[in-house]
Amino acid sequence: MNKTNSKQLLEKLNDQYVKVHKQYEHLYWLFYMGDQTVEKKFNQATKELDDFRSNQVLAGQVQEALMVVSLDSRLRGNDRNKEIKKSLEVWKDFFKLYQAPQELNDLKKEIIALESKILVQQNTRKEGYLDPLTKKFVKASVNKMGALTRTHDNEKIRKACFVAREQLAIDCLDDFIKLVGLRNEYARKIGFEDFYDYKLQTVEKMTKKEVFEIFENIYQKTKYAFEDIRKLEITIPGLRKPWNFSYRMAGDFTKEEEKYFPFDQALMIWGKTFAGLGLHYNQGTLQLDLLDRAGKHNNGFCHYQDLVQYNKGKWLAGSADFTCNVVLGQLGSGKQGLHTLLHEGGHAADRLNSRQKEVVLNTEYAPASVAWAETHSQFCDALLGSIEWLMRYTKDQAGLPYSLELFERKVKKLKPLAPLGMMSIIMVSQFEKEIYEAKNLTRAKVLEIAKRLYKKYFDFTEDSWLALSVPHIYAWDSSAYYHGYGLSELAVFQWREYFYNKYGYIVDNPRVGKEMIELWKLGSSKTFQEFVKMATKKKLSADSYLKVVNRSVEETLALAKKRIKRLQTVPSFNKKINLKAKISLVHGKKTITTNAQGFEKMAEEYAKWLKK
Repeated sequence: MNKTNSKQLLEKLNDQYVKVHKQYEHLYWLFYMGDQTVEKKFNQATKELDDFRSNQVLAGQVQEALMVVSLDSRLRGNDRNKEIKKSLEVWKDFFKLYQAPQELNDLKKEIIALESKILVQQNTRKEGYLDPLTKKFVKASVNKMGALTRTHDNEKIRKACFVAREQLAIDCLDDFIKLVGLRNEYARKIGFEDFYDYKLQTVEKMTKKEVFEIFENIYQKTKYAFEDIRKLEITIPGLRKPWNFSYRMAGDFTKEEEKYFPFDQALMIWGKTFAGLGLHYNQGTLQLDLLDRAGKHNNGFCHYQDLVQYNKGKWLAGSADFTCNVVLGQLGSGKQGLHTLLHEGGHAADRLNSRQKEVVLNTEYAPASVAWAETHSQFCDALLGSIEWLMRYTKDQAGLPYSLELFERKVKKLKPLAPLGMMSIIMVSQFEKEIYEAKNLTRAKVLEIAKRLYKKYFDFTEDSWLALSVPHIYAWDSSAYYHGYGLSELAVFQWREYFYNKYGYIVDNPRVGKEMIELWKLGSSKTFQEFVKMATKKKLSADSYLKVVNRSVEETLALAKKRIKRLQTVPSFNKKINLKAKISLVHGKKTITTNAQGFEKMAEEYAKWLKK
């Protein structure tokens, strides 16, 4: 195989991957948006994507080509094959991640089918709660019941929603236990300790010991806050009941904040925020499906049907689809929708700005790091907690900005919760780690682990199987994944500290966006820890996170006022919004509006549609 043949091989690999990836992602979107008729096609597309990734013939061809170009370089004594060799190394590493014996094909097929079965059951089941007042069943999605548990004024309704969600958490338990066994069998047959070990080492290039030492360090340095909550319960009776906690601590604030987060203004806030930072989508295409509905997957995500790619040397922009489950009219829904636009919008901007020649470095799948991907999305949604951003970008109907006095009251009341911010992430991560490590897993064992860890990381008065409610654990790509949110949280705090130290402000600072985009261009060409050091000039640690969450009320408020004052010297973004993207707002298979006539016109038309 000569240099020309190596180039042809690389073109073939990129072309073939783009095709199987697009077919998979197209059907993924339809299936997860509620079209159950494509289930068989989706399963087949999943198999074809897996078959490509684990193709031993293609892996052998890459290995052979790599040997030829390496030998050619040595014989000629020059580096003329450097770029081809680098590309072949990418594909060599890619195939190595997914190699599995042919005899595991049937096992993977069984796993895919079981995951689909669970998804269909969850998306088509009867959801709702028994009204304690009328004794009648009330239809409500999991997401709506979650919102009611946090915001409804009647404790009996809140408890009824909590109880209903608990029952839904275990309705696929037997299939889940079987799924855990099959995944472990797969992982062990390719040389890993268990499925969690396989996913962590494959995706993050980290060991369980590394990750859970970090988490244990955080737990030990923040668990003191549980005692503070118990003291609060003396003055707030029933506080530690799970259906009371969010309501009693933050329910009033949710109501007070509602006027600042009308969902019909969320698009404009997102657009201005990103434009002010200099963030964009690199001529890509976006499709957004934002409202909750029956049959739709109950968790937000961002996927990419068209990968950023080079075709015969010509760069082609990519596309991204992202979604959430806003329950229109529900208290807190506007803020939830804006959170999604910032979070999933950050994901999309990351991948669509990648400039890698080999398409496998432009996807959200390994060798991509979950933690690094979540760093971008969480960096963007972290703005929701920044008072200087709130006062600039959120306004009530009278045009008045977010109240500093409200922010001060929130800090004073909710500061005891700040040290506990990572507990839910650690709990889910620890839950998955333990179930994959468990011998002879049973219903009783799973429920015991779930309840024990809930008690440890929440310290509520009632038991819960909350970990089983997390959608991520039921799908191959997002299972044994949750630690990525925790690691990225540390990276976000570290990155924000870096930007504040360097520039003094983040909001409406295009230099921040420029630094982010430069890193996004690198796609998945580095590991998570390498990227963090490049971004923040420091190794990953929990130091920045712990500094912020353990900060006193007085220090927190003083810093907030300093940042407000600094931002007053920075001009607001007041130009037309151009995110360098073709954007469509859809509801299922119906297109509501696009930005063909401008972002502002699209936002206006979507707002009108919401009010119909």
